[in-house]
Amino acid sequence: MNERPWAKRFAVAAIVALAVGACNAAPGGSGAGGGTISIGGGFALTGDESALDLPASNGAKLAVKEINAAGGLLGKQINFIIHDSQYKMDVTAQTAKQFVEQDKVPLFIGYTDTDSVLASGPTFQAAKIPFITVGATSPKIPSQVGDMMFLACFGDNVQAAVGAEYSFAKFGKNAYFLWDKGVEYTTLLGQYFKSRFTELGGSIVLEESYDDKATDFSAQIAKIKALATKPDFYYVAAMPYNIGPIVKQFRDAGIDGPIVGGDGYDTPDLLTVAGDAANNVFFTTHALMDATGGTDGIKKFIAAYNTEYGHDPENAFAALGYDTVYLLADAVTRANGTDSAAVKKALEETKDFKGITGSVTFGADVHVPQKGVTMIAVEGGKFTLGAEVVPEKVPAP
Repeated sequence: MNERPWAKRFAVAAIVALAVGACNAAPGGSGAGGGTISIGGGFALTGDESALDLPASNGAKLAVKEINAAGGLLGKQINFIIHDSQYKMDVTAQTAKQFVEQDKVPLFIGYTDTDSVLASGPTFQAAKIPFITVGATSPKIPSQVGDMMFLACFGDNVQAAVGAEYSFAKFGKNAYFLWDKGVEYTTLLGQYFKSRFTELGGSIVLEESYDDKATDFSAQIAKIKALATKPDFYYVAAMPYNIGPIVKQFRDAGIDGPIVGGDGYDTPDLLTVAGDAANNVFFTTHALMDATGGTDGIKKFIAAYNTEYGHDPENAFAALGYDTVYLLADAVTRANGTDSAAVKKALEETKDFKGITGSVTFGADVHVPQKGVTMIAVEGGKFTLGAEVVPEKVPAP
């Protein structure tokens, strides 16, 4: 995974600060009056998704602070406007209208889940406002929302392929498969995993789903216990608020095999809820947030985040929020303003933008970057680096 050296990060901020040009008007208003450029930030600061969205918003705010301290964006200070979506889809849709109609933002970033993007995206698309999602990983989003939609993260088909290939090679050919049927992210992640795993020659010995708000997994556990063939591993497509209870209940029932999943596991809640039961859990995510084992860029980001907030980043979504602001700032600088068509064109011309969570390249018809995937292994109550992987084959979106 290509990483932006920390010195280059500040070089980008300096370039952004020194760029000359006026901000062009965006639909519904310039968003750049009074010597500022407004950027909207939609995040679930409260609610079930806050374990991912709050760190993402903190990372984004840190990037904004750095850019403003270095002189701003196109000589103007960034006015970063955040509204709490509460992880409620009606509130998410409502705040999207607020960003457009009241705040008149010309640019927007946000959200770490696909459902929130689908609830808000059409409003920004109708207003022709470029929208980069921080961490929603469905590769279908650009085709579902429209041409103003971009992802700062890899797609679920990429991370699911890594999970399938890694598990097939490391754990075996027989998998138990469980997925949350109430959320777009887990539904797609699970489908992509199943597609790639069976293509490799793997077998699903039992497939089950559960309701998103489920808290008791004894029925699933009973069926696992009744299996004639013990699975080599357990692939569970879960949200951050589900995975801790699932892991703990599985382990308490004596199910001690590897549990594998996606970036929904990337939350301290996995360790606080499951405790030692979280050992032998593996998940795909965007970067390892480790002050000793991470890349140089990650280490320096962790130090800056700690200075700003008094603690280390909670997960990789903090780094994604940080990268997303710099990715957008880079495009605005090359577009020489906030005109929507110019920013969209600049984003589509982005080549090898080196963020701390990986390199980003877009194209006219490619709004999802093909980034490497970090496999995390939970050992001794800590997230450790299992592998950094580019999948051999990726299921079609």
